[in-house]
Amino acid sequence: MSTPAAAPRRNRPEFRNIHVTQIVQYRMPMPAMVSILHRISGAALFLALPFLLWLFDLSLISESTFDRMAMVASSWFVKLVLLFLIWGFLHHLVAGIRYLVLDLHVGLDLPQARRSALAVFAISLPLTLVAALKLFGAF
Repeated sequence: MSTPAAAPRRNRPEFRNIHVTQIVQYRMPMPAMVSILHRISGAALFLALPFLLWLFDLSLISESTFDRMAMVASSWFVKLVLLFLIWGFLHHLVAGIRYLVLDLHVGLDLPQARRSALAVFAISLPLTLVAALKLFGAF
């Protein structure tokens, strides 16, 4: 009876869970960052919607309440909150279009997915910059 030959050992990648302290060192791929930010922006818009609708309703009651709302919206902190919501809307919109295209099975290959993820940032961030310039009175 012959002894079985030892199977050749393959160099397989080893995947391990990362520890909480290693999260800051972990570099996520661009499509993952777009996905996470898409979820964050959607949640922020969803949670802010009742408050924004209430403010909109207050602004329509009378001219004095509109003037009061305009005065509140002129503070830098409120402008920063509005800018965050504008970014959230623009990012969510552009990333949502990307996901609709991916649902059509277009751009599923890794290089195309990376390019489309970069395109989300290349479109949404300059649009947010234009909105910030308008919001803070540059033009």
